[in-house]
Amino acid sequence: MITIDPTAMSERDNYKFLTGTIIPRPIAIVSSISNEGVVNIAPFSYFTIVSANPPMIAVSVQRKNRKKKDTSQNILDSREFVVHVTDESNIEDANQTAAELPPSVSELEVSSFQLTESETVRVPGIVPAKVRMECTLAKAIPLGGQVADDASCDLIIGNVTRYHIDESIYENGQIDAEGLRPVSRLAGNHYMKLGEQFILERPK
Repeated sequence: MITIDPTAMSERDNYKFLTGTIIPRPIAIVSSISNEGVVNIAPFSYFTIVSANPPMIAVSVQRKNRKKKDTSQNILDSREFVVHVTDESNIEDANQTAAELPPSVSELEVSSFQLTESETVRVPGIVPAKVRMECTLAKAIPLGGQVADDASCDLIIGNVTRYHIDESIYENGQIDAEGLRPVSRLAGNHYMKLGEQFILERPK
C-alpha cells in the first residue's frame, strides 16, 4: 500500500485523488434564482441523500478563490432551489451549464433546457429531467476554512418539499433504474452510464 499525507499534497492533487476514487458519483443539476430574477443552472457531483425522515438531500458547492458560486449565493438569498437527476437525456445540456458565466447571464442561453413551473417554491424546474425535487434550504454550512469567509465550499442541505417523477419510470413506489438511465461522474472528463446490476441480501 502507498501511504500519503493529504496535507503534503496540493489542493489540485487532493481533488484528483478524491474524484478518482470516490466513484461513480450521481450528478445533481441544480436550478436557483437570483435576487434579480436570473435563473441559474449548474451541475454538481458532490451530491447525496441526508435523511428520509424528513426527506433531505445535500449538495456541496465548491468555491472559487474563496468566493461563493452563483448557486450558493442564490440559495442563501432565496432559501429555495430545485434538484434534477442527471440522465442520458440531459447530460449534454448539463455539461454545457458548467460553463463559467457572469451572474447576470442564465445558463438557459447556453443549453436547450426549458423551464417548468414549481409547486412549492418560486424557483422553476427544468426539462428534460425524469426526476426533480423542489427544496427549501434547511442549512448552509461553510466548510474548509477557519471562518465562513475563508471557506472552500458551501454544504447546502435542503428539505425536499415536492417530488416530480416521469410516470414511465415509477411503479409501486419504486424507481426503475434502467428506465431512469442515470449518468454518473468519474474523474476528469469521464462519465458513466448505468452498468451491470446484482443483488446482495442484507444480513438480519
